[in-house]
Amino acid sequence: MATLTYVYADSTAVLGPLATYAEPHCYDLCAEHSERLTAPRGWEVVRLAIDTSASRPSGDDLEALADAVREAARTPPQSDEPVEPAGRSVRDATSAMEVARRGHLRILRSPEQ
Repeated sequence: MATLTYVYADSTAVLGPLATYAEPHCYDLCAEHSERLTAPRGWEVVRLAIDTSASRPSGDDLEALADAVREAARTPPQSDEPVEPAGRSVRDATSAMEVARRGHLRILRSPEQ
């Protein structure tokens, strides 16, 4: 996997290690497509060395993920739905399983409760 970035002012396409954060005009490519990449006529393709040993998550990556999950659990869920004072969504009264949402994640109530 690699990240493709265009530098329009220099007519250059840069193919390098997978980006660690999202940026406009950057595209992540699989290995097959990054190997076959070509640029428009008059453009230069710069291929930066890609460290394949870093493709697996490290202990730091897993710890950062766990910290993000803990932080999300501490933050009250935000939703566009109306919320009752008890923190339950109004839609909860009919669906009985979904308690709240945060982005694409859902907090579900156990069926026994």
